Order: sequence, then structure tokens, then C-alpha cells
Amino acid sequence: MSVPDSDSLSLGAAFYRQFLRHGKALISSPADLVNPLLFFFMVITLFPLGLGPDPERLSKMAPGILWVVALLASLMVSGKLFASDFEDGSLEQLCLAPQPLAILALAEVLAHWLGTGFLLSIVSPLFAVLVGLPTQALPVLFMSLLLGSLCLTLIGAVGSALTVSVRRGGVLLSVIIIPLHVPVLLLGSTAVAEAARDGNPVSWLALLAALVLMSLALAPLAIGAALRISLDNG
Repeated sequence: MSVPDSDSLSLGAAFYRQFLRHGKALISSPADLVNPLLFFFMVITLFPLGLGPDPERLSKMAPGILWVVALLASLMVSGKLFASDFEDGSLEQLCLAPQPLAILALAEVLAHWLGTGFLLSIVSPLFAVLVGLPTQALPVLFMSLLLGSLCLTLIGAVGSALTVSVRRGGVLLSVIIIPLHVPVLLLGSTAVAEAARDGNPVSWLALLAALVLMSLALAPLAIGAALRISLDNG
């Protein structure tokens, strides 16, 4: 059976093919999956050493600590998002495809999030125990990171698209996206802190979910435009 060319693929089929292609690339490179988790674990284990043995003090700081480290882990892998596509020329092929570049890029971003942010959200309650986060806050930590990591990945993808053609663009990427990460950090850490003191985190999670929906609506368009600009200037 012959494989249909890109012109005959529906938008859904093209989206799925791009998602599957990037997912397979992640699976074939286990280091890309393990490095963010290893970074998260190593940094979290350093905080009890640096802040001293006071468990109450560490527990109060745990929401902020966990979210800052999650943000840094996301930042660490954002720069690699479109790098391989740019180097092997497949990014140019995506731009020439009849399907909207924003949709094809979104497929790659979602596959990247499943291999990084989603996995980090799943294991985060285990790491939270190391810094004394109260048990009742663990489900909120998972939910906030599940939403927030998607938002961080979408924002990071915009920065990665803008700097993909820039050699050693890591510093520029950080300057671009860290200010945009701040609202996500504030909403996520506040929701966890609220749950840790037996408050109601629902409103903070709702705001975070609204931010994710806005990012899903706007970020793919920005990513597509940024990729075209980078290719024109590359």
C-alpha cells in the first residue's frame, strides 16, 4: 500500500503523522526524556542541604521551590524543540506543506510536552516528599504542573522558534521566555501553597487553566510565524 503524499493528507492525518514522528524521535533518544527528571531530582535534593534541617521552614518554601525547579527544567529542554528539524532540513518541508504550519508545529509541541512536562507532573509528588510538602497538597501540585507545564512548553516553543537559527541562542531564549513564564509560576505556586495550608486552590487552578487555553489558542500562531521568520533570516 502506497504512503499518501503530504498534499493528499487531511489536516488531522498530517497532525497525527507529525505528532507520531516527533514522539518516536523522543523515544529513540532516552536522554531527552530522562535529563529533565534527573535535573529536577538533583536540584530538589540540594535544597534540604542548603536550607538546613528545619522541616517546617522547608515545608513552607516547598511550593515555590518545586515550581521554580519545574520552570528551570522546562527552560532547559525548550531550546532543543525545533533544533533537530532545523538541522536536517525537515523544518523547511513543514513550511512548504499545504497544511497550516501552526497546526503541524502544535503537534510537535504536544509530543514534546508528553515526553517532558507530562512525565515531570506524574513524578512530581514523589519529589515533593523530599522537601516536606504536605500530603493534601500533592494532588494540587500534580494538577498545577500538568496545566502549567503545558503552558510553559507552549511559551518555550515560541522562544525556541524565534531562536532556532541563532547559534548558541540559549541566553537569548531565556531573556525572551522567562518574563512570560512568571504568571504561570505565580499561579501554580500559589495554588499549591493554598492547598498546603488547607485553603481552596480551585480559583488559582481555574486561572491557570484559562491561561493554558489562551496559550493553546495563540501560541501555535506565534510559533508558526516565528519559524518562518527564523528560516527567512537563517
